[in-house]
Amino acid sequence: MSGTVEGFANCQESLMEIAPPGLKGLAVADTTIGAVRGSEGFYHYRQYNAADLARERSVDDVLTLLIDGALPPEMPAIDLGALRELPREVEDLVDSLSPYMADALAVIRSAMLAVAELEEHQPVLDIGHVERRGNVLRLMAIVPTIVARHYRRRNGLEPIAPDPSLTHAADYLRMATGEVPAELNSRAVEKYLVATIDHGFNASTFTTRVVTSTGASAASALVAGFGALSGPLHGGAPGRALAMIEEIGGAENARAWVQAKLDAKEKIMGFGHAVYRAEDPRGIVLREAAEAIGGDLADRAIGIEAEILAMLAEWKPDQTIVTNVEYWAAVALGIAGFPPELFTPTFAVSRVIGWSAHVLEQAEDGKIIRPSARYVGPEPLS
Repeated sequence: MSGTVEGFANCQESLMEIAPPGLKGLAVADTTIGAVRGSEGFYHYRQYNAADLARERSVDDVLTLLIDGALPPEMPAIDLGALRELPREVEDLVDSLSPYMADALAVIRSAMLAVAELEEHQPVLDIGHVERRGNVLRLMAIVPTIVARHYRRRNGLEPIAPDPSLTHAADYLRMATGEVPAELNSRAVEKYLVATIDHGFNASTFTTRVVTSTGASAASALVAGFGALSGPLHGGAPGRALAMIEEIGGAENARAWVQAKLDAKEKIMGFGHAVYRAEDPRGIVLREAAEAIGGDLADRAIGIEAEILAMLAEWKPDQTIVTNVEYWAAVALGIAGFPPELFTPTFAVSRVIGWSAHVLEQAEDGKIIRPSARYVGPEPLS
């Protein structure tokens, strides 16, 4: 019997396809949501250039594209305004957690699960597309409200209720800062939110789809995405790039600062990307937004970027090292009025929209994602 079992196991192992480390370069699903073409410095949402959408369209328009498949006016624009308000019980929950939990992503996870439980969201396996769509719209709508409320409570400020008459981006900036934003500031935040909604099958998006494939609720899948996003290797932490700019001070100090970091084998924040070998198109859009507002930070960032790129080209002349989205995200968000502790939560406000589109797409597939693992431990005892 043991020989039969061993032979069957060996046969299975011989048929097993071994994926590359980190699944790099391996397509694990078909999607109509978007893709990244890193060698070209290009990415898209459905059939549209994503960078152009960030320049020209609102968050509301682009989430309509991703959730319902077409841009307004071809498809009626989704308005999240009436969905941003939190239940009283969840407001109390955020208020009670905020003094003790500095991590906004952890508070989002708790509050999102609470909303789903209070409003009786069901597993995606047990409901149809219309109800799934309603659930993800409700959940993505509350994220900026949670983030802003948590931030203001942490800083001894009274929370500000959502204003359904404002766009998603403008209302988020108003709830966080307490001021109706200037048009250029609002547009800078809008461009950031649109530019970072989706970006291929990154770790958090893949995590969200894996959980969705089990038939779990949309809230469970999105909370798993927030968990993956909290990992330091994921990205979406432009605060470190802003700290670097402030530490350098001005372009005249950049070369000495970079050389010291390279000598110490430390990472230069905001430069280099796992996918892009041409300039990150998201960074281009956000540089334009920062330049439109202007000011000392934007001017210093331009000069420092040029010096760092020149240094990196001299350091590794055979490699293409480009500015990534986090460098100009830090500058654009900082100029628009956000403090650094809101940078990563703002990325979450954006990316939850993309995850939601993936939840809907994966739920339609109906198949559980269940890869195999190759055992490499000691030979089992017979």
